[in-house]
Amino acid sequence: MAIAAAGLVLVLSSRPHLPFLSPLLRSIPKVRFGSAAAATGAADESDHRVKDNVGLAPKWKRLSSNDLGISNSMIDRPTRVVLNGLKRNGFEAYLVGGCVRDLILKRTPKDFDVITSAELKEVMSTFSRCEKIGKRFPICHVHIDDDIVEVSSFSTSVAKSDGDSTLSFGRSIECGEKDYIRWRNCLQRDFTINGLMFDPFSNSVYDYIGGMEDIRKAKCLLYFAARILRAVRIAARLGFGFARETAHTIKILASSILRLDKGRLLMEMNYMLAYGSAEASLRLLWRFGLLEILLPIQAAYLVRLGFKRHDKRVAILAFHKALSDEPRDPLVVAAFSLAVHNGGDICEALKIARMISKPHDISFHELRESQNLDSKALKNEVMHLAESVRSALCDMTDEYYVSQAMARYPKAPYSDLVFIPLVLYLRVCKIFECVKVGKEDGFVSKQGSKVDQDMLTLGSLQEVRH
Repeated sequence: MAIAAAGLVLVLSSRPHLPFLSPLLRSIPKVRFGSAAAATGAADESDHRVKDNVGLAPKWKRLSSNDLGISNSMIDRPTRVVLNGLKRNGFEAYLVGGCVRDLILKRTPKDFDVITSAELKEVMSTFSRCEKIGKRFPICHVHIDDDIVEVSSFSTSVAKSDGDSTLSFGRSIECGEKDYIRWRNCLQRDFTINGLMFDPFSNSVYDYIGGMEDIRKAKCLLYFAARILRAVRIAARLGFGFARETAHTIKILASSILRLDKGRLLMEMNYMLAYGSAEASLRLLWRFGLLEILLPIQAAYLVRLGFKRHDKRVAILAFHKALSDEPRDPLVVAAFSLAVHNGGDICEALKIARMISKPHDISFHELRESQNLDSKALKNEVMHLAESVRSALCDMTDEYYVSQAMARYPKAPYSDLVFIPLVLYLRVCKIFECVKVGKEDGFVSKQGSKVDQDMLTLGSLQEVRH
């Protein structure tokens, strides 16, 4: 641990199945994503694969994609066009990285990465609309209609790895030429769960570094400290956790992220706050001392509030957005809030709201001047506000709306992602739905202002609304 903190900021863990790793590299703790218990800091079982395989040849694994539940129909059309085009011209073509992991996990990949035996110049001659980008590690962008498919070459990958001392050992006698090329590429991936390669033409998934084992155990090995933010992002998105030993190491190396380019930091934060995993990402950043480094003002705010139930926070956000989009009469806001509080008894809410005589603070732009609404108009306005809150929640769960919102900022990457996931949307809707459907059966009004923390933790609607 002291060695890692003192200087080896580039290495967080040893790679599994590598036969000639030095004892120093093998001693660095591994990042491990585990179960819910691991997410709260519980220790996970240690990984003995590296130790058990020291001095042994790597295992060459070829799995059936059909057995893993992967079909070619799960690949989007532009990517299939590129794969088929390369194959027709006599080249090997594979899917690699996170898209293979997502297909195995029955998740929709955000994009598909293709790697081929063709040289990049051969890729460019295969497709009429193709351009090479990048100088240090070039790849091709193949344009298929309005979509772009990224294609890399094994030859570029080999050149990239030449300076990597961890790849400088010889080939196993069990390893054929194609296995060796695929294996070397997989070793360069950031995580074992991303070191999988899918050949859609032979229906084979190649796993040389234990990626499937780590997927089954909901665990991942992280290779470089520069990947700390990526580790947090993937853990938050997949709902994985970290083992205690790894959490301690990340805390020690947290300040090393300041060495990253500001553009890289911005990109990572944009991705963390997307995919419906913003809240989980912020929690992990806060836990590892990264939030104070990246977002100090927000960190101070969240620490003061204590990161309580996120459905309540999202409910308040949706409520405020509805008022910000369309300011309301103070009486409407009061009646709506009372109806939420008392479980949907709109008549009681309207009656109590009309008893309020204290003037509202005119400094809040979410409130407009009182209009002396009659009972029918007041009730209609309350129902309209309830619908506006629901619409605000829909917007935060809608891919098109989020992408349009991000388009207002020129430097933000295009996104078809969401701010909150559907499950959270449904949970928060339950908080407000009583206003429209009426008083709930068996609802008992709260007495006093004390909150039952146990019931709140369990998500009791009565406590959340209170």
